[in-house]
Parts: sequence; C-alpha cells; structure tokens
Amino acid sequence: MKTSIAIVDDHELMAKALSGLVQKYEEYEVIYEVGNGKELIKYIQLNRMPDIVLLDINMPEMNGYETALWLKNNYPKIRILALSMNDKEEAIVEMLRNGAHGYLPKGCKPYELKMALDSLVTKGYYYSEFVTGKLVKSLNPDTILNPVEALNLNDRETEFIKLACSDLTYVEIADKMCVSPRTIDGYRESVFQKMNVKSRVGMVIEAIRLKIVEL
Repeated sequence: MKTSIAIVDDHELMAKALSGLVQKYEEYEVIYEVGNGKELIKYIQLNRMPDIVLLDINMPEMNGYETALWLKNNYPKIRILALSMNDKEEAIVEMLRNGAHGYLPKGCKPYELKMALDSLVTKGYYYSEFVTGKLVKSLNPDTILNPVEALNLNDRETEFIKLACSDLTYVEIADKMCVSPRTIDGYRESVFQKMNVKSRVGMVIEAIRLKIVEL
C-alpha cells in the first residue's frame, strides 16, 4: 500500500512540480494539491487524510505555522515535512515547535526529498544537515533527573536557552537579558558546546527533548 501525500503550496507551478516528482516514487502517491491550510482542512474533514503533508510556510489565508499547529493539535499522526525558500533559523524553529517533523529548503536535490520521505515513514522525522543530525538520541530523557545540572548549565545559560526557543532574534534576546549581543554570543557558544549541537535549531530540539523547556 502506497504512502499518501498532500501538497500544500500556494505556488501552483511548484505544487505541480513536486507532485510530478513524488509520483515517480513507487512507494508514494499524491492524493491532492491545495493552496493553503484552510483548503487542506476541508479535504481532511471530508475524510481524505494523508499520511504525509508537504507544507509550504508562506501562504495566504492560513500559513504553514498555523497549519502545522492545527495538524499537531487535531491529527498528530500526520507527518509534516516543511518545504520553504525561507531558511532562517527562526522560521525553522517555529515550524518544528508547531509540529513539523522535518524541514527541507525548496532548492534541495530530488534525492534528498526521497530520503526525507523515507525517513518520515521509517523513523517519523527527518532532519537535514542544517537541522543537525545530533537532535534525536537514544538516551531516554526520563533517566535524567536534572538535565540542567547534568549539562552543567548556569542560570543565565538556562535563561538564554528558554528565550532562544521563541521567535526572538539574538539581538532581542540580548535586550531581554539586559546584556550585549557579544555576551549572548558567549552564552550561545558555551551552550552549543555543553549540549553538543551546532545550530540554534539543534539547541532548541535538544532542549525540548531533555524537557528543559516545555512546548
């Protein structure tokens, strides 16, 4: 039985190109293409529920952030792969916080899309090299009594992590913490080293996994 896919993208040409590419993969089938989240909801409410949603971020009426959050709250079993031209860390963090199971830039190679789909089916998630491969580990967070203590994070580093899990920029975080951007750079480098991650996205997902922050 093929894995069903819905494409949500307001650029019709892009949606058609994606659909044509996916249809070449024997294990997958595109059951419909829609232009925004509201249209997707209508199809799902008509009992046309896909296994995977390829979701654009910037769309009219109901964008990718809102759509991902709705799916997370109402149909958590549907896997969401965000596809966007927006590669800013803040946008990716927000999509992952809202329930996306992976992210790909629209400029990715066809083989990476196939790899992402396969990973969603077999593992339930896909993180490209941008969304570092060190995000999901076998360690059970329940075995850590105090992850902050275990990672040797001080109070200011912990505060920085929690603020970084929002859509604030690093400059805005500096204002919130009443320190200079250079001090924030120091917190970031220290936290990255202690958490063994290489990006803000990796830090956020690791913080969620270890329950340093709650969604």
